[in-house]
Amino acid sequence: MSVETATDLVLVMVILLDLGMLTVSRLATTVRFFALQSLLLAFLPLAAATFEGQAPGMHALVIAGGTITLKVVLIPTILLRIIRTGEIHREIEPFIGFTASVLLGAALVVVSFAITARLPVPREPVSNLIVPASLSTVLIGLLTLVSRLKAITQVVGFLILENGIFIFGLLLIEQTPLLVEMGILLDLFVGVFIMAIVVYHIRREFDHMDTHLLDELREA
Repeated sequence: MSVETATDLVLVMVILLDLGMLTVSRLATTVRFFALQSLLLAFLPLAAATFEGQAPGMHALVIAGGTITLKVVLIPTILLRIIRTGEIHREIEPFIGFTASVLLGAALVVVSFAITARLPVPREPVSNLIVPASLSTVLIGLLTLVSRLKAITQVVGFLILENGIFIFGLLLIEQTPLLVEMGILLDLFVGVFIMAIVVYHIRREFDHMDTHLLDELREA
C-alpha cells in the first residue's frame, strides 16, 4: 500500500469518526472516538515526511509523539475521569437531535468537498483529501460545540475542531518550526485542563453538566 493510499484511508476514517461522534449519546464513547481519531492523525506527520522521499525526521516524530501523549492518553484520561466522578454518562435531548446531527454533519462534509475543490494549495499534498477532511472536521467540531448540552461534549467539540486545524497544518509541516508546534500542543493541553476544572466545579456546585441551565442563574 502506497503512502498516498494509506493517508487517504486514514482521512476517510477520520471523517467517519467525525460523523460517528454525532451519533453516540454516551459521553465516554464520544471521548474514545476522539482518542481513536487523534491516534490516526498522529501518524499523518510521518506519512507526510515519507511522501517527501525521506525518512521521518525528529520534527515529525516529536509531533506524532506529542499528539499521542496529549490527545490519545492524557486528555481522554482526564475527561473519562470527570465522567466517572460526575456519574453522568449520557447526552440527553441535545439542541439538535442525533439523527438530525448526522444528516447535518453529512451535509457539511459534502459542502466541504465542494468548497475545497476550488481552493488552491501552496504545494502538492500527500493526499487530496487533506483540505476537505480538515474543513469537514472543523465544521463538525463547531456543530458539536453548538448542538450539545453537556459541558464534556462541548469540550470534545473544541478538540475535534483542533484536530481539523491539525490536519490542515500538514500542508505546511516543513515550514512550521518545531517550537511553534509544541507550543500549540501545550496550549491545547492547558486549555483542556482549565476546561476540565471548570466542568468539575459546575458538576460539584450544580449537580449537573448541562451548560444551558446556567442561563437560568440570577444574582441573589
